[in-house]
Amino acid sequence: MHFDFDGNTPLYLQVAEQIEEAILTNGFKSGEQVPSTTEISREFHINPATVLKGMNILVNDEIIEKRRGLGMFVLEGARERITDKRRTQFYDDNIQPLINAARQIGLSEAVLAEMIKRGYADNGTDNQKID
Repeated sequence: MHFDFDGNTPLYLQVAEQIEEAILTNGFKSGEQVPSTTEISREFHINPATVLKGMNILVNDEIIEKRRGLGMFVLEGARERITDKRRTQFYDDNIQPLINAARQIGLSEAVLAEMIKRGYADNGTDNQKID
């Protein structure tokens, strides 16, 4: 885990994002225990209440669960819920603005789709004009 203490993203959100990323990349699998609030706060010198606030986001999103006296564990299907959330976020943050920009300059859906296909095919290195 790595935290940006000087950045704009609150630490509790960074805690949630770091654990989420570890689950997404199979650092933590379904049923596995994640580091405790105390472990994270000690290792990274973060207030335990801040760490708990980040973990509670993941509890509310049904990514992890609290097991009284045992700790926090990754829920079954957590990886899929994270993927779904990120796909929705990707659409909202990237696709919808792309469509809006394409409409502003008069690109049809077909032309935009062709440009995306070309981008996948050549990794954006080919700057040929598409009519």
